[in-house]
Amino acid sequence: MLFGAHISTASPFSDAILRAEEIGCECMQIFTTPPQRWNPATIPDKELDRFVKLNEKAKIDPVIIHSIYLINLASDNPFFYESSIKSLIDNMKKAEILGALGVNFHVGSTKGKKMSELIDKIALGIKTVLAASDKPYLILENSAGAGDVIGDKFEELAEILNKVKSPRLKVTLDTAHAFGSGYNLATKDGLEEMLDEFDKYIGLEKLVCLHLNDSAVPLFSKRDRHADIGDGYIGLEAFRRIVNHPRLHGLPGIIETPGNKGKSDIDSLKILRSLVKR
Repeated sequence: MLFGAHISTASPFSDAILRAEEIGCECMQIFTTPPQRWNPATIPDKELDRFVKLNEKAKIDPVIIHSIYLINLASDNPFFYESSIKSLIDNMKKAEILGALGVNFHVGSTKGKKMSELIDKIALGIKTVLAASDKPYLILENSAGAGDVIGDKFEELAEILNKVKSPRLKVTLDTAHAFGSGYNLATKDGLEEMLDEFDKYIGLEKLVCLHLNDSAVPLFSKRDRHADIGDGYIGLEAFRRIVNHPRLHGLPGIIETPGNKGKSDIDSLKILRSLVKR
C-alpha cells in the first residue's frame, strides 16, 4: 500500500508537492479550490506547470483532487445542481493538467426523497462531468450516513455506477465513514464481510483509493468524525489488517486525520508504515 496525506495548497499552489515530499508522501490529496466556496479558484498557469515539473522529480503518484464540500448532484435547487456540475468539471480539467488520477467527491443528499426519484438526475450530472474531460477518473466516496447523505451503503453507490456505466467512474472507501455507517471493519471478520459486500455490489476492481481515518465515534453512529490512527474506535490492530490485506495491495492510502494529542501527519504516516509486514 502507498501512504500519503491531504496536503495544503496554500499559496503558492505548487508548493504542495514540496510539503508532501517533506512528510514522506508516496501519494497525496489536495483541494484546488477552498472547500466551502462555489466559484472555482483560478490557479496561475505557471503554478500548474511548476506543480507538474516538481512532481516529475518527486514522483508522488497518484495525486487525487478532493472536490468542494458543497456538491449535491441530487439537489432540487437549480443553482446548487448546476454549480455542483460546474465545480466538478473545473476540478476534472485541473486534474487533467496536473496528471492527477481523478476527482474524489460526495454525491450529496436526498433531502428526504427516494433514490429512485433522484438517480436519473445524479447520473446525468455525472455523465456531464465525465464528458468535459478525457482521462481523469470521477471518484465516488462512501459516506457515514448522517441525515439523508447518499452513499453510506454500498448498494447506493452501486446503483449510481450501474446507471452511469462508465469505466471512468470509480470509488474511494473511507474507513471512518464505513465504520460510522455500520461496517465493522474494526474486527477481522467484519473487515472480510465489508470487502465481500463491496466486491459483491461494486467490485473491488473499481476501488482506486482508501481514506485511512480512525473514527472518533462508535460503530453505527452515522456521524463523520475522524480520529488519528490508533486513537479511535477502529484501532491499530484493525489498521494493521487493512494495510496488509492482499485484496487492498497497491492502493493509495490517504490520511485525513485531525492531529489531536499533538500528532502530526508525519506521526500518523510513521504509525501506518510501522504496521506493514516486511
